[in-house]
Amino acid sequence: MRKVNTRMIRINDEIQREAANIIRSEVKDPRIGSLTSVIKAETTSDLKYCKIYVSVFGNDEEKAAVMKGLKNAAGFIRHLLAERINLRNTPELIFKLDDSLEYAMRMDKLINEISKGSSEE
Repeated sequence: MRKVNTRMIRINDEIQREAANIIRSEVKDPRIGSLTSVIKAETTSDLKYCKIYVSVFGNDEEKAAVMKGLKNAAGFIRHLLAERINLRNTPELIFKLDDSLEYAMRMDKLINEISKGSSEE
């Protein structure tokens, strides 16, 4: 198991916060809706790459459109990150779809249905 590096944690948190702000307010792509949120950022130790996990609320077509829009806007987002975060190297951004929130909502719904069924008996 890797040792948790506090510097990397701070860098990941800062990238996550700034990327969320940029996606929400700076990116003008109509494919990227308001129901897009940045869940976390994972930067490699050499600061070459950063995986940004985003959650998109919508159907599969909307998710695909948002991911395509983010991929197209990656250079613009990286440029703004370079201006706002003082790093020697600004990592290349890789956007990944994170379905954990949807999964959690689906599980919560199933648990509620099961608990309603058992209380009626």
